[in-house]
Amino acid sequence: MTSFWNTRFQDENYIYGTQPNAFLSESQKKLQLSGDALAIAEGEGRNAVFLAEQGMNVTAWDYAESGLRKTEKLAASRDVTVKTELVDLNEASWTKDRWDEIVCIFGHFPKELRQKTLLGVKEAVKPGGFFVAEVYSIHQIPYKSGGPQALELLYSPEEFLQIYADWRIVHFFMGEEVRHEGDLHNGLSHVIQFIGQKR
Repeated sequence: MTSFWNTRFQDENYIYGTQPNAFLSESQKKLQLSGDALAIAEGEGRNAVFLAEQGMNVTAWDYAESGLRKTEKLAASRDVTVKTELVDLNEASWTKDRWDEIVCIFGHFPKELRQKTLLGVKEAVKPGGFFVAEVYSIHQIPYKSGGPQALELLYSPEEFLQIYADWRIVHFFMGEEVRHEGDLHNGLSHVIQFIGQKR
């Protein structure tokens, strides 16, 4: 799988564009967060760079070196700094109460790794900190507007609502949104949006 993404991101073109995800952008305007942010499965860096432009100290995790290089290049072009780390989420080390914000935008993984990652995020967000996510739901496949074509890589609402049941849920939505992000996310989509604050 690493080689798939490493190859996909090698092109000069930013396949998901260079602008941040619309939900993340709206969320940051509302939350006005500062401090340390982690963007997981960050790909080519568009969201990490946006967070850095908002004044946050940002680290981007991905397991495709080509994506991390593009993250660094995009950050340099925008006069911000993003720390990049080559991280396979299967082996990720989640430091307790480490981050003011963790962001996952269209990070899709097999169910076991998805559960492990969501629990890792729960551990690693500081008390008072936030987890912000937009991902494709289990209803996305017929829309053909982006994302995995395998059901087991898509999210069900219960995963968020059960794992984060003891958090303050600031925003939860499952339904249709139009997304235009580069070449690969285009059109009406079925997404889950989540903003949770650790108590």
